[in-house]
Amino acid sequence: MRVALGPRRVVVTGLGTVSPAGVGTAATWGALLAEPADERLRRVDDAALDAVLDRLVEVRDRRRTDRFAHLALVAAHEALTDAGLLGPGERLEETVGRRAAVVIGTGLAGLPSFAAAAVARHERGERRVSPFTVPMVMPNAAAAAVSLRFGSGGPCEAVTTACAAGAHSIAHAARLVSWGLADVAVAGAAESCLDPTTIAGFANMTALSASGRSRPFDVGRDGFCAAEGAGVLVLEPWEAAVARGARPVMELLGAGSSADHHHLTAPRPDGAGAVRCLEAALAEAGLAPSDVRHVNAHGTSTPLNDAAEAAALRHVLGPAGPPGSARVPAPVTSIKGVTGHALGAAGALEAVAVALSIRHAVLPPTAGTETVDPELGLDIVLTPRPWQPGPVLSNSFGFGGHNATLLLAPVG
Repeated sequence: MRVALGPRRVVVTGLGTVSPAGVGTAATWGALLAEPADERLRRVDDAALDAVLDRLVEVRDRRRTDRFAHLALVAAHEALTDAGLLGPGERLEETVGRRAAVVIGTGLAGLPSFAAAAVARHERGERRVSPFTVPMVMPNAAAAAVSLRFGSGGPCEAVTTACAAGAHSIAHAARLVSWGLADVAVAGAAESCLDPTTIAGFANMTALSASGRSRPFDVGRDGFCAAEGAGVLVLEPWEAAVARGARPVMELLGAGSSADHHHLTAPRPDGAGAVRCLEAALAEAGLAPSDVRHVNAHGTSTPLNDAAEAAALRHVLGPAGPPGSARVPAPVTSIKGVTGHALGAAGALEAVAVALSIRHAVLPPTAGTETVDPELGLDIVLTPRPWQPGPVLSNSFGFGGHNATLLLAPVG
């Protein structure tokens, strides 16, 4: 019996994305192969979003939910459609039954709605605060919206571990499926926190790029470009997916989670927490470091995070050595040059990017990066690179020292 995440193999049968790179996986994949515009703040195109959202939610109900829940709904709809699981009236209870799970994570949830309510109270009094403020702000609002709209009756949960939330959500949902606690899971994350207060906070901690150019692992990297977005996967047991004629895109072999216990916002310089996370994912999958064929990096384009992640990758995947002396053999990509850093949704968007890389047998370039920092010892993909799909490590690291790694692979 196979025992990795649990007794049942877990495969991905549906993909959905909403990001500044485009609404839908086709638009996202095209953007990942193109040169992005330099923008400090990366927003989802409203017209493209509304074209889908108008079919899913009444205008009245949209006013009662935060934008991050809207992004989750659109991404979930695409993923479920891609998986072929939406039945008459687009309800999961009619195709899957009552044991469909929803796990949608977030980092900052409905913070813009809270900020707007606070301004309304200050300027116009308490009676001008919307009675929907609390359900708009709560971190589980996106998960609840997806469950309500698509009729899932299984576990409905939200994970919030800063920028690791998307990867943690997918790992948790996969375990629910593998251990038979759900028959299918809608898993991922959503984020929309480009309000002035949040951006001022990031700017004042010098996390944002001053140039407006995200350039992961570049010698001149100067911070991330903040973004919004959502990524969603549909997870199923391999046997059930095959039995219903689905065509799985990839398999989740393992996952790691660890804490840096070092600093509220800065990573451990030696990457020790990330090392434990990477090693845990490999151990759960039963793979050796030499089995890894690609790394989808966290790659935020900040000096400290990129250096710490590189140190961890050198330790786990390459011959151990000081900066500049060792080289990681697996090619490394960060998609944040195109998508920007979607905070809690980043890991989910990147898991979708891995699936698309496997589907097309092409590694997308690390857009924005021109001169790779030689001290990092990484083979950074700078132009689209054909590859033979194999096991992939996808990293997500969050404020508070939260680390998450997914080990994804083609279905063998």
